[in-house]
Amino acid sequence: MKRDFTIGGGMLERHELDAFIVLAEELHFGRTAERLGVSTTRVSQTIRKLERRVGVPLFHRTSRRVELTDAGRRLHDDVQPAWAQIGAAVRQAVAAGRGMTGELVVGFVGAAAGQLVIRVADGFRRRHPGCEVRIREAQIAEVVPWLHDGSVDVALTGLPVDDPLLDTGRALVREARMLAVSSQHPLARRDTVSVEDLAGVPMLQLPPTLPASTLRDRNPGSTPAGRPIPTGPPAATFQEALMLAGSGRGVLPVGAHVRRYYVRPDVAYVPFRDAPPVEWGLAWHRDRATAKVLAFARAADDLTTHDP
Repeated sequence: MKRDFTIGGGMLERHELDAFIVLAEELHFGRTAERLGVSTTRVSQTIRKLERRVGVPLFHRTSRRVELTDAGRRLHDDVQPAWAQIGAAVRQAVAAGRGMTGELVVGFVGAAAGQLVIRVADGFRRRHPGCEVRIREAQIAEVVPWLHDGSVDVALTGLPVDDPLLDTGRALVREARMLAVSSQHPLARRDTVSVEDLAGVPMLQLPPTLPASTLRDRNPGSTPAGRPIPTGPPAATFQEALMLAGSGRGVLPVGAHVRRYYVRPDVAYVPFRDAPPVEWGLAWHRDRATAKVLAFARAADDLTTHDP
């Protein structure tokens, strides 16, 4: 199958190939012009220009009929299969980008995020019954790599996300920021803590696969006053972080939902009195922002906007 559509040292233009292939099928200038949405004069001019570049006539024309010449038939036989394959590939790409069928894979991190994703998926399915939603739980270290390699199409994750390859929607959830700390630590006996208190305790380190903006938000290196925060041990998963916090190895800022979903006798959750809320939202790869992904984001916006 030939794919190099070059003649006379130059590449054939798309409108030339369109005119040639359609005229070879219709063998009629009027019907060809109608299919292409141009004038018969434009078709005739295009074919004459193409024949000059080829150096031989491609069609026999009489007042009553149009026929391919031998050279025209050979060119058609060489070009048409590859041109049809290109057209099919383009149609497939358009269907994948604009279509609302098939499967959408949605990732989430944490139990609360999973419940929200399920509710959004239910609303999405009602709007687009031809598209199946598959939900996958990701560990905190996995969500960004999964978005990069296409393992998931969209994911509910912590914000902010400043990855140059990823786009995000608006913040769907805002919740009070709390400090996960050993229940035996003096901070656990307080009603609230300050961000400045972090200067006196090791900060558990989240995986480096998280975007730098997320790490700055959840793993700050210093307090607002500029006091350094000691570096604690790394945690690959959220459960591992809670285990380390419960054993007194370090602390970690978390969202208020952990009090409901991650109750542990060895960990206390103390509210910050001077820290911004924790935010959650959808993220997706900007090269795979298909109609399905954007429709899922709209469904999430609509659900959280109307939630009491």
